[in-house]
Amino acid sequence: MSGNDFLWHKVSEEEKKKIQEQAKSIMESFSKKLSKLEKELKNVDVGVERPQGEREEGKLKPSEIDKDIMFKNAPEKNKDFIIAEKKGW
Repeated sequence: MSGNDFLWHKVSEEEKKKIQEQAKSIMESFSKKLSKLEKELKNVDVGVERPQGEREEGKLKPSEIDKDIMFKNAPEKNKDFIIAEKKGW
């Protein structure tokens, strides 16, 4: 007998009915709360208003990256490269 056998037992018809009633009650309660939330969210204005939606190509220059600052912030480096962690995640 394994350690998880005590978790399993044959469910009687009465227990099945109780489980079904509990599940139905939980779903109805969740559904009511969800519908209240949906009503509240209908009144909320979502989105971001921007004066311009997209940038025009060719008008902006790429950001200048200061190599000295970048290397100063890198925890591990050599003369020309930042040494990154390999497969540490």
